[in-house]
Amino acid sequence: MTALIVVASALLGLAVGSFLNVVIWRVPRRESVVSPPSHCPGCDAEIAPYDNIPVLSWFILHGRCRRCGVHISVRYPLVEAGTGLLWALLAWRFAESWALPAYLVLAAGLVALSLIDLDTFLLPNRIVYPLTVAVVALFGVAALAGDDGAAFWRALIGGLCAFAVFLLLHLISPRGMGFGDVKLSFVLGVSLGWVSGALVFLGIFLAFLVGSVVSVLLIATKRRTRKDHVPFGPFLATGTLVALLVGEQILSAIGR
Repeated sequence: MTALIVVASALLGLAVGSFLNVVIWRVPRRESVVSPPSHCPGCDAEIAPYDNIPVLSWFILHGRCRRCGVHISVRYPLVEAGTGLLWALLAWRFAESWALPAYLVLAAGLVALSLIDLDTFLLPNRIVYPLTVAVVALFGVAALAGDDGAAFWRALIGGLCAFAVFLLLHLISPRGMGFGDVKLSFVLGVSLGWVSGALVFLGIFLAFLVGSVVSVLLIATKRRTRKDHVPFGPFLATGTLVALLVGEQILSAIGR
């Protein structure tokens, strides 16, 4: 059964990744994500269903539009494949938990937010707020289905703790910690807190650790200077997902 859930999640994740490409492109431009249908950015021709198969179509078309031949970024299949992989890993981790749907939605939201943050240095409310409501609601359903009210309350407390930490950092240094990160921190704390309170702080620690390492590398390679802003959303997503997937093993190793 676990293998079936993993495979089904991976395939569905590929399809969701295709939709996320639309979200990543249109939301910053304040366009609808449902209309018009997917179209080529070069010739504006509508993409046929057989040319919109996740990952596979990009390779068949050699990364170009069938009609005008304009180059299609490799990021499109990478987003699709990455989402499928994340969904498979989360399904493997939470296959026996009613909370799996919440984590799958969370992962999809984090993929979209991370890439939008890299492109625009913004975490749009149009994604953050619906993501927060959806994930909290799904955890509520999981608590009812699994008769685990304690986990739900622990998750909410985790969300409040994460929000308080990031709000304090924002108040201390508004330029160093944007308010978009503060708003996102609540749903991340909820998702980590569902597993354990310790995981909330591990996820935060990993986000800052990865952010520090990447920032040092960017400065060392002269891709950024000390004064340049580096979007923190992708690091929050990375810290959260790593903590969810292997956080308990990390905490166990530290405890030894």
